Amino acid sequence: MVSVAVLGNGVVGSGVCELINKNDNNIKLSKVLVKNIDKHRSDKNYSIITDKIEDIFSKDIDIVVELIGGIHPAYEYIKTALKNKKHVITANKDLISKYGEELLELAYTNSVKLYFEASVGGGIPIIKNIKNYLISNEIKSIKGILNGTTNFILTKMNKEKTSYENALKSAQELGFAEFDPSSDINGYDSARKLSILSTIAYKKKVCWENFKVEGIQDITESDIKKANELGGVIKLLGISNFEDGKVYASVRPVIVNKDSEFAKINDEYNSIIVEGDSVGKLTFNGKGAGKLPTATAVYSDIIDSIQNKENSFLFNYEKASLESNSNTKCDWYIKINYKKSHIILNELTEHFKNLDLEINKKTNQILVMAKSECEKYINEISDRLLQLEDVDSINSLMVLNN
Repeated sequence: MVSVAVLGNGVVGSGVCELINKNDNNIKLSKVLVKNIDKHRSDKNYSIITDKIEDIFSKDIDIVVELIGGIHPAYEYIKTALKNKKHVITANKDLISKYGEELLELAYTNSVKLYFEASVGGGIPIIKNIKNYLISNEIKSIKGILNGTTNFILTKMNKEKTSYENALKSAQELGFAEFDPSSDINGYDSARKLSILSTIAYKKKVCWENFKVEGIQDITESDIKKANELGGVIKLLGISNFEDGKVYASVRPVIVNKDSEFAKINDEYNSIIVEGDSVGKLTFNGKGAGKLPTATAVYSDIIDSIQNKENSFLFNYEKASLESNSNTKCDWYIKINYKKSHIILNELTEHFKNLDLEINKKTNQILVMAKSECEKYINEISDRLLQLEDVDSINSLMVLNN
């Protein structure tokens, strides 16, 4: 009988406990760590619930499942478990993106395993597929809707033509968004997930703090309408690719074609497209969050650690050389808030050979469609325009037509 301790009894933690109790796989739920025992008195697992971490490490536990989230004290708990030669399963994307290489090496040194499938994509088995099924491929690119909260908000804005504020409120009321949703809406959650996937795929450390991260907080109803007029919808995408020894990575709102795979992914669902040099493009869709989808990924890792299906692998400590701008030429939707327009129009026509534009004098906005330009050039012209006294702000959205 394999003994398992679960750290955390929240949404995912309770889901893991439910799956362990439901399935007969020679697994025993031995301890559950919580902050406040009194809040869990009605839990059917109450007899094994504790608020003392010492109870976890003093028991004969084989596997520790960390689901408390955040960096501390999760980092200390996982290190202690690994040093005590206990396998560890975690869904902690914050921790893996920051300390993954250190913790994986510690697991290797102590001849135990550290699995983290649920840290990216909820119930989507994306990590297993990249490091196992695609092991013979050189991964060329990763694109994905990696956050269910932002996808829910953008879906609601698009389908119901409502404001960002109203869509966020609905997401919070339905439990898709936290009371403090900043990590999701600012793009940080997606960036951490993209960092993990890219580090595994390209075999070099990709630090999310070092690449471009934009959220959806500035997306307006007029942006949604304009995207529709262009034949697309707005999605928050994590994008990375590996070319000539360098990694380009970013998280940003993107206008995708209404007939594309990403346009069909709505509400809390996630979608990830991985391109390998031999296999081509593979698409992985599913619920990116939620009690049982995420618990399913955790439970799968528990079974893998028991059955010795695979050995823990190591992250490369060497940091990837990051390219700050995408080399791909595409169309761009640029929104300029202005005081006076004539100087700005002169600059735009001087620097862009192929563009469409419209002026909204009621909102003091110039909307520009710049065609087939690379990101570096868009950024250079934006920086130049921002130096003009007549320009208040500039926002640009990449337009992907495939």
